[in-house]
Amino acid sequence: MRRIFLSVVMACAISMSLPAATSADQPFHFGFKKSVKGSMPSINEEGFKDIIDKNGAIFTGDTKQKEIYLTFDNGYENGYTASILDTLQSKQVPAIFFVTGHYIKDQPELIKRMVAEGHLIGNHSWSHPDMTTVSDEKIISELAQVKKGVADLTGVQEMAFVRPPRGIFNDRTLRVSAKEGYTSVFWSAAYKDWDTKDQKGGEYAYQKVMGQLHPGTVLLLHSVSKDNAEVLRAIIDNVRKQGYTFKSLNDLPHRNPNQAKDAKQIPTKVAPPIEP
Repeated sequence: MRRIFLSVVMACAISMSLPAATSADQPFHFGFKKSVKGSMPSINEEGFKDIIDKNGAIFTGDTKQKEIYLTFDNGYENGYTASILDTLQSKQVPAIFFVTGHYIKDQPELIKRMVAEGHLIGNHSWSHPDMTTVSDEKIISELAQVKKGVADLTGVQEMAFVRPPRGIFNDRTLRVSAKEGYTSVFWSAAYKDWDTKDQKGGEYAYQKVMGQLHPGTVLLLHSVSKDNAEVLRAIIDNVRKQGYTFKSLNDLPHRNPNQAKDAKQIPTKVAPPIEP
């Protein structure tokens, strides 16, 4: 009996002495309470707000201003990014495109066009892994490969923003990314647009986006969506009719203490459309 008691005590002592880093490794799948009729979205009940805040990550923009930040995830090309870029150029709207290693290798001309037309390129990792399952060194390598790949294509050496692949993160992955000079960017408006086999039409996409509009919206769209490409012009026009301004992530106040306060990735002015 004494032996059993000692075993229990030792087991408790070991469990109590586990390093505090254990909590930093708890993975989260990003989620949020959506905006409804202009109400503010929230991550207060998701269990990770303190992690987002202390690592300087972005969930919303300035919630006191009628501003919107347009962000696209580009894991692979499905034939719609050129049309999206056409719309952004004609409407003079800035955006950021979060790209993977596959996209860099597969679509170098589109990468070049994004930069040439004044958009930001964000880091979405080289191989799109669950970053919470890999080492710090692997995270650094994943980010460095994307940054180098874009720099080799475009000459742009700076890359200030990262979007965690799959929306999976923990305190450690955000901290490592921040130490590498990145601000992690999540989103405050989104819908299920990534499934190319379940597109529901432009009107559906329009309602999903407009229904979540709020001051400081960080809108996540996937460029593989036929619906997004079809309805983007209408979204832009009607967002503006409601008094909103499209802004670049570069316009947000400095959040990451590891970034220089004057760091800017590229000019935020969208190139004017070419006259026919």
